[in-house]
Amino acid sequence: MRLLHLTDRLSQRGGADWHLLGVLAAQVGGGHEVHLAVGRIDDAAAAPRGVTLHRLEGLDAREERPVDLRPLADRLAPTLIHVHNVVNPAALHWVARQPRPGLMTVQDHRAFCPGRGRWTAAGAPCTRPGPDRAACAACFDDPAYGAAMVALTAARLEALGGLTLTVLSRYMQEQLTAAGVAAGQIHVIPPFVHGLDTATAATADSRCVLFAGRLVAGKGVAEALEVWRRAGLALPLVFAGTGPERNRLRLDEQPGCEVLGWIPHVRLAAVYRRAVVLVLPCRWQEPFGIVGLEALTLGVPVAAWDSGGVRDWHPGAASGLVPWGDLEGLARATRELAGRRALAPSGSFSRAALMARLEALYRSLV
Repeated sequence: MRLLHLTDRLSQRGGADWHLLGVLAAQVGGGHEVHLAVGRIDDAAAAPRGVTLHRLEGLDAREERPVDLRPLADRLAPTLIHVHNVVNPAALHWVARQPRPGLMTVQDHRAFCPGRGRWTAAGAPCTRPGPDRAACAACFDDPAYGAAMVALTAARLEALGGLTLTVLSRYMQEQLTAAGVAAGQIHVIPPFVHGLDTATAATADSRCVLFAGRLVAGKGVAEALEVWRRAGLALPLVFAGTGPERNRLRLDEQPGCEVLGWIPHVRLAAVYRRAVVLVLPCRWQEPFGIVGLEALTLGVPVAAWDSGGVRDWHPGAASGLVPWGDLEGLARATRELAGRRALAPSGSFSRAALMARLEALYRSLV
């Protein structure tokens, strides 16, 4: 098949980026002709070998903005168009109107939540279905900005109506269905671990409790710090990531804490191998939580709140899955799991199994 993928940026920074890069690499290896159109190139070296790269102005727009996809699509005549991480409603509508098959992987909340990722300003999980101007107003300090974000999110959601969708977890499937997307449009195909160098081992004297991810409030950075303190382990708390919470919480000045900043993905396995346990107290509703799957793949147990799609890959309560918001329970799980070897994820998360499911979906659309 000749496949055209669309995404907002070419990068190696986040989980969504690595999910896409893994899919592209697997499809090239499977003999497909693979093209990638991006709105912005942050890292030209990120494109897997064998992928033809195209840059299209407007694919990285966060608002409704014209984007001229027709010349590229007419020239390539792809068998299928696969959209990732594009939130410009104009681009989504264009793909949905094409006679050739189109599908979209919905990576995060922006198609149905205009605010904080299904986590309210009051600090609780949001249970309302879809964007609603009155209900969502409380999550914005600026009413005009809030109204604009609700309208933009509604436009994104409406654009999805003409596309087949894949999502990373049952949680995301449930959220989109509740927001009005037909259940038959949505297929759950989780990500697989890609791009980790698993050959490097950590030395015994470098052991730590680990938090990996963007240092933003929704990821639970402050909660990770509190959980580590309550757990009482005589080990440092290492933060692998960067973001505004680093300065707000003065993490570099916290006794016993080590902030590594952003770590290139290929070197992240060495950081995981330092960890006796990964702490994952997501305040927002996590679409999937790929860092947890990566940790388990390397034998690192995960103490996590039951947030969004985490339960799709986490082994369960006996292995450190704690009700959302329970700090003491998460501290206890962190203490009990420390140093215990985690069971590897099931074969259902293998690259071969998941790519076979995606290709079967492609063929059904074609």
